[in-house]
Amino acid sequence: MKIIAFGASPSKNSINKKLATYAAYLFENALVEVLDLNDFQMPIFSVDIEKEIGQHELAKIFLAKMASADILVVSMVENNGNYSAAFKNIFDWCTRINAKVFQKKPMLLMATSTGAKGGASVLGIAKNAFPFYGGNIKATFSLPSFDANFDVENGKISNPELDNQLKEIIKNFSIV
Repeated sequence: MKIIAFGASPSKNSINKKLATYAAYLFENALVEVLDLNDFQMPIFSVDIEKEIGQHELAKIFLAKMASADILVVSMVENNGNYSAAFKNIFDWCTRINAKVFQKKPMLLMATSTGAKGGASVLGIAKNAFPFYGGNIKATFSLPSFDANFDVENGKISNPELDNQLKEIIKNFSIV
């Protein structure tokens, strides 16, 4: 079983990438590939640029990564209540090639933030929008107050209640 995981943030120290990585490795007997959005930097999407250069090769590679997965583990960063510009740009380029970006792959959709709401706004937006783009969301998880609930040094959730909640979600995760 192959898992593609990413935090939808371009930050080199992305807390969402840390959460997605932790969650992905909780799945048993899985080969995990963690993507870095910085590997998919493209010009800001516009139809004019698309007309000039065509379909961007990095968008094709991103879509191929989605296609290679049995499960997607995605953790959304919340920038001003919405997706990060970096993620939205990759998403926009990809939809021009395949509107079903997530290709009906079973998805664990998550979010975290340093605040008490844990990225609830962007998680809600993604949960409502992603099914239109081939997102087969099987479960969601929000980690509030990242700094208080995640042990960065050991790369895991430090709050036992929240950690057990995520482990239970993964234990019951169904790919059918």
